[in-house]
Amino acid sequence: MESQRPTKILDLNVLGLPLEPCCFAPQTGFYRDGYCRTGPQDTGRHIVCAELTGEFLEFSRAAGNDLSTPRPEFGFPGLRAGDRWCLCALRWQEGFEAGCAPPVILEACHQRVLELISLEALQAHAL
Repeated sequence: MESQRPTKILDLNVLGLPLEPCCFAPQTGFYRDGYCRTGPQDTGRHIVCAELTGEFLEFSRAAGNDLSTPRPEFGFPGLRAGDRWCLCALRWQEGFEAGCAPPVILEACHQRVLELISLEALQAHAL
């Protein structure tokens, strides 16, 4: 079953403005539309637009979420340092607490991330 999200809802970013795209190459977001949008099916809350670093990719792999290895069977290209990606909010928070959170693009982080992560923490890591 293909993930469908309501189109009538205006998604806002952490600054209270319309959500901007995170990345189209590679195509990111829970809905693979380039935006860090969320909905009921997105239990991981992929709402932090980050520019990945080698340090964070290694941290995530060690924590059990290998983002570097391509998984063609899932349409996943594998990520490299410098790629932008909609991360799970709690994984970014774990990286923050470990001192290796990647920088974020505030304009592309969904406002619902503020339920889990402080604006101050995101601003301190803003590009």
